[in-house]
Amino acid sequence: MSTRADSEKSLDVEQGKPTATTKHAAGQFQVETRDVFDEGESGVDPVYQAKARILNDAFQEIGMGRYQWWLFVVTGFGWFSDNLWPIVTSLILAPVVAEFGFEGPWLKLGQNIGLLVGAAFWGVASDVWGRQWAFNITLFITGVFALAAGGSPGFVALCSLAAVWSIGVGGNLPVDSSVFLEFIPASHQYLLTVLSIWWAFGQLIGSLIAWPLIANFSCAGTTPSTCPRASNMGWRYFMFTMGGLMLLMFFIRFFVFHLYESPKYLMGRGRDEEAVEVVRKVAAYNGRETSLTVEMLKGVERDFGVENGGDNVEEVGMDTSAKAAALRKLRKFDVGHVKPLFATRKLAYSTSLLIILWALIGLAFPLYNGFVTLFLQLRGADFGDGSINITYRNQVILSVIGVPGALLAGWLVELPYLGRKGTLAISTILTGVFLFAGTTARTSDALLGWNCGYTFTSNVMYGVLYAVSPELFPTKDRGTGNAIVATANRVFGIMAPIIALYADLTTPVPIYVSGALFLLSGFIALLLPFEPRGRASI
Repeated sequence: MSTRADSEKSLDVEQGKPTATTKHAAGQFQVETRDVFDEGESGVDPVYQAKARILNDAFQEIGMGRYQWWLFVVTGFGWFSDNLWPIVTSLILAPVVAEFGFEGPWLKLGQNIGLLVGAAFWGVASDVWGRQWAFNITLFITGVFALAAGGSPGFVALCSLAAVWSIGVGGNLPVDSSVFLEFIPASHQYLLTVLSIWWAFGQLIGSLIAWPLIANFSCAGTTPSTCPRASNMGWRYFMFTMGGLMLLMFFIRFFVFHLYESPKYLMGRGRDEEAVEVVRKVAAYNGRETSLTVEMLKGVERDFGVENGGDNVEEVGMDTSAKAAALRKLRKFDVGHVKPLFATRKLAYSTSLLIILWALIGLAFPLYNGFVTLFLQLRGADFGDGSINITYRNQVILSVIGVPGALLAGWLVELPYLGRKGTLAISTILTGVFLFAGTTARTSDALLGWNCGYTFTSNVMYGVLYAVSPELFPTKDRGTGNAIVATANRVFGIMAPIIALYADLTTPVPIYVSGALFLLSGFIALLLPFEPRGRASI
């Protein structure tokens, strides 16, 4: 039995509110339920909240082990998929437009609608039907419908299938991040940030595979009459390969690694015995033991009964229905959690600027990235070297450049006088500058150079944006804030292909619009009233 010194931790709450304390000695957990928020204050069932703290302490007692490192890999597949598939539609855009003769933005529109639906649906579904079910099926949906897309007879079928596979893609991060955090001890939650390395690999692997397949098996024509299916199989081979890769990842998740159902989900559905059994299985998988017992969880309900009923020791039960499970997820949008984000003038100013930032970048990023392959090919033709082979070679180079950008962001945000706000502002402005500069290129090498600069700074920008946003939201309402800015990002992402439908993609107009949005976003970042570097989150 592992033991550790007596410890006590306090949960920060609103000023003037009591704190909830969790104590454990020699592996024994005791929850002082009298100080836990009531449901009206926290927005969470107080019995659920108290039991969740016990489970958190149990995983802290177990520590980081083999099960969690396996989880780092299989949840990384979700990050991989999240960045891979937006790149996939960009990589196949030129050959499918040539074969089917349709306006390319329709493909991106179908994809972005699917991403929005997936993000909204799977987060709630994982609370109703369980993390295990949602975790496994998202990659399966993506793989199956991506394979089907490879046999598309026309652009309507392709756009429709893109929307369906994107419903699977959109569920990866909401589900996978929950799964990861619910099994990881608090001491290693920083690994959630490190998972972004899989995000970079998604773009890189997709570009590396697309290069030989699309470059060597695509037609030379640009219209349906000059680009028949028989001479344009490269993008179909690519879709079959990517769909197969997703099914391989699904196979590893489902058959090689066994994901236990989340103890918090089981506890939230009234299945305390199963929740404790999962914790014990994880401990055994890691070669350790846990002192968690069912009595500790059941005791919480009795303790609340003592508090609420005086000498009456009748247990106060927790609502364990599917409806209650869904409401626990949906309650993050409750006005009780939204209002504190605008509680003071300065906080309202900060929250509003973050929403605007995520929305503008959510429009600018797909507006450029979704059509960069087509743009590179068209501009390359102007320079006399617009071959597909060179286009996809350049795409691979851009993907490699993005990896160190994400790593550099972690160092820059800790520099004095620069911090989060300065790094975000400078990298976003430079992203816009590089886009504008790229339109002035007169040689293929110059165009590639400017795009390398854009890719590097945009990865720095996103690295900082994902880190700074949670830091600028109050702790108790951080989930709500994250959900709001993510929704703004997805909604404006849908607008990108709609704008592109009315723009001439043979000209740099979409590039100008995207660059201007990045420049505006960079200056907005300078207006953020808080700098979280070296400070605890507000």
